[in-house]
Amino acid sequence: MSVRSRMRWVSKHGAVRLALRQAHRRGDLATLATIDPASAPDPLKVYDDLRAAGPFVQGRLATVTASHPAAAALLRDDAFRAAGDLSKLPLPLRALARISYDPAASGPIDPPSLLAVNPPDHTRLRRLVSRVFTARAIDALRGEVERTAHHLLDVMAAEGTVDLVERYAAQLPVTVITTILGVPADMRAQFLRWGADAAATLDVGLPYADFQRVEAAQRAVNSWFAGHFAQLRRVPGDDILSRLVGLTGDGEQLTETELTATAQLLLAAGFETTVNLLGSGTLALLEHREQLESLRADPSRWPNAIEEILRVESPVALTTRVAGADTELLGVAMAARQLVVVMLAGANRDPAVFPNPHVLDVQRANARDHLAFSGGIHFCLGAALARLEGEIGLRLLFERFPDLALAGTPRRRPTRVLRGWETIPVHVGTSARTAR
Repeated sequence: MSVRSRMRWVSKHGAVRLALRQAHRRGDLATLATIDPASAPDPLKVYDDLRAAGPFVQGRLATVTASHPAAAALLRDDAFRAAGDLSKLPLPLRALARISYDPAASGPIDPPSLLAVNPPDHTRLRRLVSRVFTARAIDALRGEVERTAHHLLDVMAAEGTVDLVERYAAQLPVTVITTILGVPADMRAQFLRWGADAAATLDVGLPYADFQRVEAAQRAVNSWFAGHFAQLRRVPGDDILSRLVGLTGDGEQLTETELTATAQLLLAAGFETTVNLLGSGTLALLEHREQLESLRADPSRWPNAIEEILRVESPVALTTRVAGADTELLGVAMAARQLVVVMLAGANRDPAVFPNPHVLDVQRANARDHLAFSGGIHFCLGAALARLEGEIGLRLLFERFPDLALAGTPRRRPTRVLRGWETIPVHVGTSARTAR
């Protein structure tokens, strides 16, 4: 076992893991909201208890909110910054993190990822990435998404009974994101394996064995991307990553480290969110057949249905921010370096904003007010892509298989921040329609 690896684990997870255990034993409500395994399958009561305790609840390690007004205000307040800044760590952990830092093992939540940096670095990076990751570029992928979905549905029709996650919910986004990144088709299975191993990177308090598995996956991805960037410089393609690699000019290009961080972020934002959206969306509509019938009666409701699914089954359960200085929000004082955990999934079930919040309603007028993609300057880079893939993927799935039904008990993913399903066994039904 590497000493530096163990030091990184202590600074990132080990110390937090110990403190979380202590807080858990004391019944700390804020801690229960983020790590209690008992609340994982159905955390709604914990969210309700948090909101009942006030807009912000002070825990042993962090302040937590499940209030939509509080979460929305905080995410859009420039006084609160991304939590990836090492200067916000206690001095001993800060020293450990700096001594043990290894760029080869960095992931999408480590600087200089957009998720982990603040202005002015964030402003520059977001501007450069936005030059190529445009709405037009995403919309141009519509044909690719539809072709891929039809092909995957053909395979499912031939098999009859399948794991929806393995055969569809994972395959559709990995095909699209590897297209964006210019990844060869024969590497898709490897990217799926790397993604599965690295999915826990957003969680806190990981056991050391899980941390090692995450780091091994991140090392492998980073090493592969280094060679891929060199190839794209020699022979650029027409993909979005080739355009990022090809940016030139003083201050108008990404460093190698920034390119790697951005590619990792695109992979995470364009893949993980959509896998969870497709899986959770399928289950939600199977459980609420009347909503599915509403969509069949009027397919123009699909875009709003995706927003409602994102609200009810938020693919990312929480995010964090740190107060950059002493400040006040909604009458609550926040000290500099105060860590705030924003329960996105809880805010999206706030009855003060969404009447009957636990009810799926594909015609909900304010469904798009959800915070599933966070908010403010850190609004999810892959939101437009996830919406596109979610709408096409779910619509075509239920058009092709009108009798789609569960063939067993779905199993949730063990991750806490990324909320979705590991397996969803389904029968495609006997009246599967032919592809158009």
